[in-house]
Amino acid sequence: MAKKENKFSDYGMYTQAVHTGTDYDEGTGAVRRPLHMANSYKLPDDLSQVNYSSTDLLMYARNGNPNQHWLEEKIAALHGADDAIVLASGVGALHALFWTLLKSGDRVLYPNVSYMAVYRMFHELFNRKFGVDTVMVDMTDLEAVKAAITPGTRLVHIETPDNPTVGVTDIAAIAEIAHANGALLSVDNTFASPLNQRPLDLGADFVVEALTKFVNGHGDAQGGAIISNDIETMERIRYEAQVNVGAVISPFNAWQIFRGSVTFPLRMQRINQCTQAVAEWLERRTNITFVSYPGLPSHPGHALAKRQMKNGYGGVISFGVAADDKTVERFCAALRVITFAVSLGHDESLIFPQPSYDERILLYPEQFRKGFIRFSVGLEEPEDIIGDLDQALRAVGL
Repeated sequence: MAKKENKFSDYGMYTQAVHTGTDYDEGTGAVRRPLHMANSYKLPDDLSQVNYSSTDLLMYARNGNPNQHWLEEKIAALHGADDAIVLASGVGALHALFWTLLKSGDRVLYPNVSYMAVYRMFHELFNRKFGVDTVMVDMTDLEAVKAAITPGTRLVHIETPDNPTVGVTDIAAIAEIAHANGALLSVDNTFASPLNQRPLDLGADFVVEALTKFVNGHGDAQGGAIISNDIETMERIRYEAQVNVGAVISPFNAWQIFRGSVTFPLRMQRINQCTQAVAEWLERRTNITFVSYPGLPSHPGHALAKRQMKNGYGGVISFGVAADDKTVERFCAALRVITFAVSLGHDESLIFPQPSYDERILLYPEQFRKGFIRFSVGLEEPEDIIGDLDQALRAVGL
């Protein structure tokens, strides 16, 4: 489908979050666009020019649906980008990007600390199934990246902050290294969100957001997005990965995420503030072995984060407690306000232990190998979050 001009491109992010992609419903005049659950649409009378694998015409939901397109307008606006593709999940977006860009014999550099699905895709799947040369690198070490990259490298993929240690990578510096060697740079921006960080402005070629997390923010819909100014490649992604692999977002999920995205900047601002307060308290608390949060001066990437994260440091803290795996589980179960569950970026605070038997644990810095917890701070009162952490720690003798 042809992209509509963003009438609000000269306005600030909060205004764009409210208005971009929004319009009156043509049928009723309603000030909210409707949910279109149809999976098929009326075809033109002349079918001779119809390409059934393209997205330039509403014909079948796998080729695109109106709710998806309106959300794509919004996500592109939040990133200040020319285009966005919204798919069924963050992992669906990652796979769509990698599937389209990479072929047998290509070389890709990816982080030694990364989301589990990225680790699986590159450590196991793309190399074994398709013969892609996948090389794991500490992306926070620029010299290590320079040593690993070759002129034949097709893609460098990074996360910053990374999942789950919340390490910070220099986007602009990695972009320079990648482009000097003829490679593209993709950035998973989920932990930062577009309020705090816009990787395209720092030299990235592609950005991936798990919309399930902060942009939706309500824990009730999955979605992912690829964002870029490279229109030609984005059309390839639509053709190769959306239509012909099929990780399309449902109209209902697109509608839900669109609704959540309106308040995203307000929620993210609040989450930034709450997370900073909680991280500072954790750093003062006894029996806490480490606190990893870019907003703390003690974080090794703090100075870099101040340069490339403009409005705050995100909603995820990694911290450690002086305890074994079972004690950590009992601590999480003893929480009353904070929810013991996977995921992040919800309105509610979520906590998840990273067990010492995880196969990736030896890839992390040593301090993360025992008593390691990933904590996503929500919208509750920071005093209530801190009080809950304190009572649960005391309940297990910490």
